[in-house]
Amino acid sequence: MIKGFKEFLLKNNVLALAVAVIVGGAVGKVVSSLAADLIMPLIGVVLPGGEWRSAKLVLSTTTGADGKPVVNAINYGTFFGNVVDFIIIALVVYVITKALIKEAPAPPSKNCPRCKETIAIDATKCKFCTADI
Repeated sequence: MIKGFKEFLLKNNVLALAVAVIVGGAVGKVVSSLAADLIMPLIGVVLPGGEWRSAKLVLSTTTGADGKPVVNAINYGTFFGNVVDFIIIALVVYVITKALIKEAPAPPSKNCPRCKETIAIDATKCKFCTADI
């Protein structure tokens, strides 16, 4: 039973997937911290008012049963802040992915679709069956 479980883990790349989830969670925390603690304060200094994440459009204000004011508002500052966070996180993940994952080089040869022999990548005619490529 243990042998079968080990084969399952290795055959289906479950271990690699688990590691990817753990590393992805850690990278997500780092990138979220980068956005919230380093980049967003700089954006807050540039934008007028500084506290733009708390911006809202008040629709109505009423007094609750306990005497406290109840504000009905559209919190567009929070929404735009989350959109900026998403863009920053997506950009950082894109840059990290491009840096770590390199595209595979093009194969120096290809197969003839007719006779399946290997021919040069820029060939226009197969040298084996003389078919046009």
